[in-house]
Amino acid sequence: MNQKEKSKFLSLILRHQPELIGLQLDINGWADVDTLLSLAAARGKRITRQELENIVAESDKQRFAFNDDRSKIRANQGHSIQVDLELPVTTPPEFLFHGTTGAFVADILKTGIKKMSRQHVHLSVDKATATKVGSRRGIPLILTIRSGDMYRDGFPFFVSANGVWLTDHVPPQYISQ
Repeated sequence: MNQKEKSKFLSLILRHQPELIGLQLDINGWADVDTLLSLAAARGKRITRQELENIVAESDKQRFAFNDDRSKIRANQGHSIQVDLELPVTTPPEFLFHGTTGAFVADILKTGIKKMSRQHVHLSVDKATATKVGSRRGIPLILTIRSGDMYRDGFPFFVSANGVWLTDHVPPQYISQ
């Protein structure tokens, strides 16, 4: 496996299916690094500690983080399994952005942005990042979210360690094209 494949594998294990290799995450999504590497190797997915360090340090999206003594690792956001990232409620900027494609816009404008299988809706602080996100599924369309109004209306926002803004749902009245 190359580094990109190893990063995708780690995303799968740390965000969605730790049970695939018999890994147990704690309530906050942390996995013991030695256990992760050992269980991955036993399933034919050998990752050295140095490779893991490189993946965490060099990932353009900063998907993963170590704890202070680097004995544990977790995904920063994007979980489809229930974890408590212990993120404090944070005042968002007045506007955030969501990248999608034209195929989903009609539904989004009717029902809002839903978290679907994830724990949170993911929002970007800038249009460039939202464009990258939207590009994964086709020609991107960027929606503007009136996050400041949402927050003042009682919707909580969180910001992950890698700068992704998170909330539970974005109702349609806060969205514009």
